[in-house]
Amino acid sequence: QVQLVESGGGLVQAGGSLRLSCVASLRTATTYSTGWFRQAPGKEREFVAAIDWSGVAIIYADSVKGRFTISRDNAVNTAYLQMSSLKPEDTAVYFCAVRYLLPGLRNGVADYNYWGPGTQVTVSA
Repeated sequence: QVQLVESGGGLVQAGGSLRLSCVASLRTATTYSTGWFRQAPGKEREFVAAIDWSGVAIIYADSVKGRFTISRDNAVNTAYLQMSSLKPEDTAVYFCAVRYLLPGLRNGVADYNYWGPGTQVTVSA
């Protein structure tokens, strides 16, 4: 039904920036919310940010507020996560996910039904 592919991860020094992209391929065109999550080694997957189809409703985890910005371009089925002022504790595999055929904006892992394979972000001290 939905395929997601993230890109843009890499190695960056603390204080640096990265922009992640998530391209969605859908069998049936529809509106959907997109979320970004991350998982560090030995830790559970955690919410980072989410955006609704219109781009008006946005939510962030407290740990990234003021540093990360989520956006989307529906013309190319792509969501972005601009990450600035990166810290070593931001090191993780970052995943994008969508709420396909599900209404509303949510911040729970279980609230998203399609996931990308993830992209590694490593922030060195």
